[in-house]
Amino acid sequence: MNRLGIVAALVGESRPLGPATRRGAEPATLADGTLLVVSGIGPAAAAEGARRLVAAGARALLSWGLAGGLDPSLEAGTLLLPREVISPEGRVFLTSADWRDRVSDILPATRHGPCCGKLLTCREPLASTAAKALAFRQTGAVAVDMESSAVAEVASAERVPFLVVRAIVDTAQDAVPAVALNAAATGQNGPQFARLLATLASRPGELPALIRLARRYRTASHALSTVAGSGALARALSRELAGGAAP
Repeated sequence: MNRLGIVAALVGESRPLGPATRRGAEPATLADGTLLVVSGIGPAAAAEGARRLVAAGARALLSWGLAGGLDPSLEAGTLLLPREVISPEGRVFLTSADWRDRVSDILPATRHGPCCGKLLTCREPLASTAAKALAFRQTGAVAVDMESSAVAEVASAERVPFLVVRAIVDTAQDAVPAVALNAAATGQNGPQFARLLATLASRPGELPALIRLARRYRTASHALSTVAGSGALARALSRELAGGAAP
């Protein structure tokens, strides 16, 4: 085992990491020995997933998946390797500088990042462009998710290195359609197609936004696949742990 533990909120977010095997109630294991927990959405679920990883032997924690853009300059598919994560209460957590820099150095060059700006964690989705603009002005965060600060808090308590790798899916200019929010809320196994169709039937005007979001999702997933395929996460971590860098 390479001692890396990854928290992803949804199965769809974890797919770019590759197939995983599971034994009983333990976290799943990826081909390179990385441990994976698909936690479900939100800070409480993510924190529980992070604690499960540490209990299973993980000695570094990574928050992985998608994020919403707050900075209008960021395009869908932009990779995020934030230096700081802001909790819903305003607490600031630093990611591991050495680990982050090593991952960035290993990643293949792309026109979509990585961006190291601040990441905000919220308890509820920021679905409207107005809400995103307000959060950007108030916090200076370039993007938002619903799990990373909870993983950071567990990492801080356990004194293990912490990193975030996210990809922008909805940009600051994109309002997230209610049909997509309802689908995501169905649970960690992903949206239920029947419920998606039923919700869309009651909100047909959201179809163009949903199609646009689906395209953004493919772009973001491709960016995450690039990171996973590079092997950068575990390789960079092994150097950090070998060097005895402080979290």
